[in-house]
Amino acid sequence: MTLDKADLENFPVAPGFLPAAWRDDLMAVYGFARLIDDAGDGDLADPAAVAQLLDVPGRPADDGFRLALLDGLERDLDRAFATALGDDRAQGGTVLGTAAGEPRHPLMRRLVPLIEQHAVTPEPFRRLIEANRVDQTTTRYPTYDDLLHYCTLSADPVGRLVLALAGRATPERIELSDAICTALQLVEHLQDVAEDLDRGRIYLPQEDLATFGVTEQDLAAPAASREVRQLIAWEASRARTLLDRGAPLVGTVHGRLRLLLAGFTAGGYAALDAIAAAGFDVLAHRAKPDKRRLAGRAAALFAKGR
Repeated sequence: MTLDKADLENFPVAPGFLPAAWRDDLMAVYGFARLIDDAGDGDLADPAAVAQLLDVPGRPADDGFRLALLDGLERDLDRAFATALGDDRAQGGTVLGTAAGEPRHPLMRRLVPLIEQHAVTPEPFRRLIEANRVDQTTTRYPTYDDLLHYCTLSADPVGRLVLALAGRATPERIELSDAICTALQLVEHLQDVAEDLDRGRIYLPQEDLATFGVTEQDLAAPAASREVRQLIAWEASRARTLLDRGAPLVGTVHGRLRLLLAGFTAGGYAALDAIAAAGFDVLAHRAKPDKRRLAGRAAALFAKGR
């Protein structure tokens, strides 16, 4: 099940200390993001059934099928906004309005009450879809700045949605949230170097591979060479710097939201600690954060606010 993958994340997606309604909203956002990622990665349990549900032509083995499926999911997103807001309001909010009727996919239908109750717009959802379109055509990132731009599509929208759901979105908080979310995405890239390479993608900047003398063949090895470990240590330091930059976000809010944001941020730190503890060898096995270390870091972040 798509939602079952929440347990595999570096941080708690919808922890039990939150009110039930808030957990439902967070799981609706997670379900959407996971659905889009699985569609883009070819990881849907039954992509043909989803395509039929959304009137997407073609078969999973066809060229362009994943792009067509993402287009179909975006039309279903339009239906969710149109259903929640009414066609006139939805079209005024840049929803295309070309797909009539209620959303068809169950995870899209879960967005309807969220949209009705909170000041969310289609933009962050569309960015997550666009990130997966990019994944169909872009498999290498020449520079670090190119990778950061990708993260504005693939990661930052999630934090912005969390702030919107909590009614705490301000320009200052959004800037801090973007730093945390980009860092979390970079950390995930480091954990998944081998898996991403199996999919034909490398999220480590090409300029950095050249600087450390790392080839793509080195990344396909069963264990990391000294040069690969030096490269991963460098990228991990960049992610940690971003986490440090965004961590003060925790101190700008109170109560359960503060604890939630502390948990998200602590997940990134704990994953980086796990990567370091493995000697920065991310090829031999996937470094997973220690739950006790994560809880301790979250408690410290909650208390200090950064």
